[in-house]
Amino acid sequence: MMKKSSGNRLALLLVLVAAFTLEATALVQYYFTQRGIRNEASMRAESQLEATRNEILDVIDQTEAAVRNSVWIAQWCLDIPDSLGAVCRKLVQDNPVVAGSTVALVPGYLKDRPLYSPYVCRDDQGGFQMLSLATQEYDYPSQEWFVKPIQLNGGYWSEPYVDEGGGEILMTTYSMPLHGASSEVAAVLTADLSLEWLKDMIGSIKVYPNAYCLLESRDGQEMVGPPEAGTVRKSKKYYTYDTRVDKTGWAISIVIPEEDIYGGLRQVGFVVALLQILGLVMLVVIIRAFFKGQKRYRELDKRRQRIEGELSIATGIQMSMVPKTFPPFPERHDLDMAATIVPAKEVGGDLYDFFLRDEKLFFCVGDVSGKGVPAALVMAVTRTTFRNLSAKENSPGRIVREMNDNLSAMNESDMFVTFFCAVLDLESGLLRYCNAGHNPPRILTDAIRPLSVEPNLPLGVIGGMEFKEQELQLNYDDALFLYTDGLTEAENAQQEQFGEERMDKALSGRKGADAHLENIKQKVSEFVADAPQSDDLTILFIHYLPSMQHLTLQNSIDQITLLPPYVEKAVKASKLDPVVTEGLNLALEEAVTNVIDYAYPEGTVGNVDIDTAVTDTALTFTITDSGKPFDPTARAEVDIQAGIEDRPVGGLGIHLVRKIMDEVRYERRGGRNVLILTKKY
Repeated sequence: MMKKSSGNRLALLLVLVAAFTLEATALVQYYFTQRGIRNEASMRAESQLEATRNEILDVIDQTEAAVRNSVWIAQWCLDIPDSLGAVCRKLVQDNPVVAGSTVALVPGYLKDRPLYSPYVCRDDQGGFQMLSLATQEYDYPSQEWFVKPIQLNGGYWSEPYVDEGGGEILMTTYSMPLHGASSEVAAVLTADLSLEWLKDMIGSIKVYPNAYCLLESRDGQEMVGPPEAGTVRKSKKYYTYDTRVDKTGWAISIVIPEEDIYGGLRQVGFVVALLQILGLVMLVVIIRAFFKGQKRYRELDKRRQRIEGELSIATGIQMSMVPKTFPPFPERHDLDMAATIVPAKEVGGDLYDFFLRDEKLFFCVGDVSGKGVPAALVMAVTRTTFRNLSAKENSPGRIVREMNDNLSAMNESDMFVTFFCAVLDLESGLLRYCNAGHNPPRILTDAIRPLSVEPNLPLGVIGGMEFKEQELQLNYDDALFLYTDGLTEAENAQQEQFGEERMDKALSGRKGADAHLENIKQKVSEFVADAPQSDDLTILFIHYLPSMQHLTLQNSIDQITLLPPYVEKAVKASKLDPVVTEGLNLALEEAVTNVIDYAYPEGTVGNVDIDTAVTDTALTFTITDSGKPFDPTARAEVDIQAGIEDRPVGGLGIHLVRKIMDEVRYERRGGRNVLILTKKY
């Protein structure tokens, strides 16, 4: 009876503790749910703000581009004032976002016209009308859009204003100074941007039913907002999220009442309380069964944790034996490498390894027969043996032969290793290799083909065997793709294999090592889908990029002066006629200038890396930057026979590069833009 009473008291105590725990859990859940809802509201608001900001910036950028693209023709027409109206009309006509434009001359620039400012804007019928802002009532020389760009000697966005005597609408103006023949500021070119479209955009933002959006100018003037905004802020608790439009200084704010965010959470509180009571009742019912099985479950859990811990340690040890940092040699420009191992179980029998010694790259890929811990142990021995032997031996054939003898002498479990071993001389490009029953690697040149390999036996089968060594000359931009059969034999739910044909198709196209690796992994994952992994998968990709010269420039236009001697040296080292030096220098200047102008955000310091390679057939320049993604080759060919008015803005630079070079190719490698220019002999 005493034991039963003690057990009941313990059960009651546990129920009380459980009740307290459930209540505490509910409070914690409520807290984190509230925080999660708040975070969701924040993300929704910030996402909407970012989208709205990007929409506004898109219009802002279009307007700025319209002005910049018209500066040269406006400056050319400064001494022909009667033609300036046509310049403004062309700017408005070609750019739908622009509501009006003027070229306002600096007072006194023309002696016969103290004030001159032809203004072109759209009329209500969709046509165009020309006005003059050179009136005493308008007094354009005192306007902010005229004064500020002259003071700053650069582009300027004005505060929003109603242009009485001009466009007669709420607008903001982007203006740039125009310089005369003697470099003095002679006039201001403008583009007016109507702000009517902002009302619809801001008014359509509804992240929550009672939320609203505000748009304020650089000086805090409310540009767009609902009339009830002030009332809501005074009568309700609210949360505000805001961002700024960098170029104009406008502030966009989203105001969300607290009740919109947490109203739904409070409604479910009663339901949660009922569920807590139900949980307590169920806890009382199952508590006895819990105690009976507790001891058994604890023992099983300890065994599971011990096994998982041991496997985790084994996985860590195994993965620590292969290089995992990429790029592995960041100071070198002649190698682009990537590799991965995906074991079918916690540990596996695949391996890869590589290291540099005496300007030679020693590398290997292997596949141990079997899976799991036994295969992992053989893998560790194989990798260690490779490292020990290749530290003092340069011949892949002799390395493989000694590895085979060592593994055969200790192979009591009759396991074997398919193995590919190679040494790449980074100075000459000579590749010496020996294949021991492994899948032939793919060599990527102008085509994708299997590397020719001798049919040697795998390691560990028979000791004392001879292994034939082979050679291949690698050229600039050649690549090797090494893999285990876990790639080609990966199976989907229908037991179809990935195969070599799909692998070769996935390898097509020039990419960097990281891009090739991720593309292959994605293709295999899409093919296998939900089917379990049947074998270990290992990939090693090596891209050979020997550089004759290397030059690093900062993204500053004055760095262009470093290009001519660099190009001249490259031409002298090639088989090209020196007369092409000037043309090649012009092409390189256009390409590098394009990077300096567009790759990095304004005010950001970045590098432009140039590598030059000389082969038997061509001279190749590789221009690399870490700026935003930009493919200059995506531009369509320019019709140089078309008139200026019919020809789209831009594209002449890449057109010139294409005319000078024989091949122009763009790639995106490892988060970097890579432009490859080739001149053939």
